[in-house]
Amino acid sequence: MTRTIHIVGLGVAGLSAAVRLAARGETLRLYEGAKVAGGRCRSFHDAKLDCLIDNGNHLLLSGNRSALSYLDLLGARDELAIADTAHFPFVDLKSKERWSVTLNDGLIPWWALRKKTRIPGVKLSEFAPALRLPFTGDNATIAGITGTDGALYDRFWEPMTWAVLNTTPERASAMLMWNVFRETFAKGGTACRPMIARRGLSETFVDPALTYLAAKGIIPEYNRPLKDLTVENGRVSALHFSDESIDLASDDMLLLALPRAAAARFVGENRVPSGDACIVNAHFRLAEPLPRDSTPPLLGLLNAKTHWIFTRGDIVSLTISAADALGLDRISEDELLPDLWSEVTEALGLGGNYTYTAGRLIRERRATFDQSPESVALRPPFQGPHANMILAGDWVNTKLPATIEGAVRSGELAAQEVRPH
Repeated sequence: MTRTIHIVGLGVAGLSAAVRLAARGETLRLYEGAKVAGGRCRSFHDAKLDCLIDNGNHLLLSGNRSALSYLDLLGARDELAIADTAHFPFVDLKSKERWSVTLNDGLIPWWALRKKTRIPGVKLSEFAPALRLPFTGDNATIAGITGTDGALYDRFWEPMTWAVLNTTPERASAMLMWNVFRETFAKGGTACRPMIARRGLSETFVDPALTYLAAKGIIPEYNRPLKDLTVENGRVSALHFSDESIDLASDDMLLLALPRAAAARFVGENRVPSGDACIVNAHFRLAEPLPRDSTPPLLGLLNAKTHWIFTRGDIVSLTISAADALGLDRISEDELLPDLWSEVTEALGLGGNYTYTAGRLIRERRATFDQSPESVALRPPFQGPHANMILAGDWVNTKLPATIEGAVRSGELAAQEVRPH
């Protein structure tokens, strides 16, 4: 008898699991509550800007092995623009200083040991607390490991924590940060080269997966939010949608790949991490593209509302991480956009030569779960509370933060939990 694996939720985690299982020849049935796949990692046409934009700005690193293997399976690695070097430019809008961090290849971090190449104002002794990261306990925070004084904290640890963990160093899990460092910074520049979607998130992570699945005869069912489950004898025996109930055969499995808050209804509130953290993204459409030779595709800002500036043609996109913790998530679009554009013109040195024709503010209030040690401790294993239920999502215990890499990794590991029939 043929077994069917029912995958509910087609964000990146669900798609990652689906393509891995499809590659194994499994029989799949896919359900998505929205009218499109991708979840929090997708592109869409914005009427105000009259162009395609991403619903969030995402930076990957060349050490993100799960994301790369996923794209390799789909034949879509070329959709990522991968930098030749691990180069990260920064500007401090308060001091007006500009610098770049370029990590050298190899395991010895020569860039951090040399005064001319490390972050301005940083003393070599400030790197010492980082040696404690590999031995951090589950309850440690970034600030508890690094302290909150010194240029390294201001110019590296704090902005890095916002970017990676979407919260403040006082709350952020040091264990999660170490797990990221272990796969990227600890391996040198070859694992830290920035990778940005050339065209958009959907074109990179979603559309190739749907094409791959369609070639195997697997077509998702959209506009089908899961309403309820029937559980009998410790197994899920039926899925209930608004228009239909689907019975599961004795060998069938459910792979639940819903966002944290939605999944809690089916696995229990005490089995998911607590709290949400917000990211605010701003997009500006320019009258003409910025010059590529003098405009970095990625720029980090300090002492500004904006944390990162991404440029792609005539679109300038900004990211404000931990926006709720910083009190920037409830400012109106009309009030915030002019302030953010002022930071763009100063950071990119545009002066009055450029202006934007339209702007858009996007608040992702549930961008990530609260990545504090207390919340991280609540992340569930991939085996769900019922014998034939597997969990996937960036909130499941991947040991990684809630990032694209974490979501893709969760789908990869969830697929491995499904034993061959």
